[in-house]
Amino acid sequence: MINVLIVEDDPMASQLMEVYLSKGGNYNLVQTVESAMFAEVVCKSKPVDIVLMDVCTALNANGIEAAKNIKKSFPEIKIIIITSQPEHSFIERAKAAGVESFWYKNGAAEELLSVMERTIFGEKVYPETTPTVKLGDSYSEKLSDRELEVLREVVAGETDAAIAEKLHMSLRTVKQHIQSMRDKTGFRNRTELAVKARESGLVIN
Repeated sequence: MINVLIVEDDPMASQLMEVYLSKGGNYNLVQTVESAMFAEVVCKSKPVDIVLMDVCTALNANGIEAAKNIKKSFPEIKIIIITSQPEHSFIERAKAAGVESFWYKNGAAEELLSVMERTIFGEKVYPETTPTVKLGDSYSEKLSDRELEVLREVVAGETDAAIAEKLHMSLRTVKQHIQSMRDKTGFRNRTELAVKARESGLVIN
């Protein structure tokens, strides 16, 4: 049997994954915890072969950071990041943390079980792209990587000058990126742009 730890703060999502595991036939649910803060503790105290780790969990604990810590202490434990958020940086951050695989929650049971099986047998399974999100009059895929970097800082409440310094670009360029995003989305000002971007899940801080 393959021992599985689920880290998920949404009761419906965790129950659904538990049902998925029961269909797999070869999985033993070790425990389900709501916060990534407790994931490493479980790994230290119980036999865990694979972790299904949400990104945004209870107590504001970040699943990717928790996964990074687990991989340092237990490199043999396989980790699959699971999320419903289209945040464009999650995939690269998961790869940088040493996470084996990544799965979006909107997939079917067979899809998750397939990702788990492939991961257990040594594959790294990642989606090719993040889900497309409608943002005002446009879609997330219409925003450039640089615009998304600027948007992250706008959502964080940074001033144009602070964004320019942090991202090593001119103040004029920052303003141009923000205006470009407003033109594409049709939002009236940067505040509306920031609020809608946060609500959509495209950018999470």
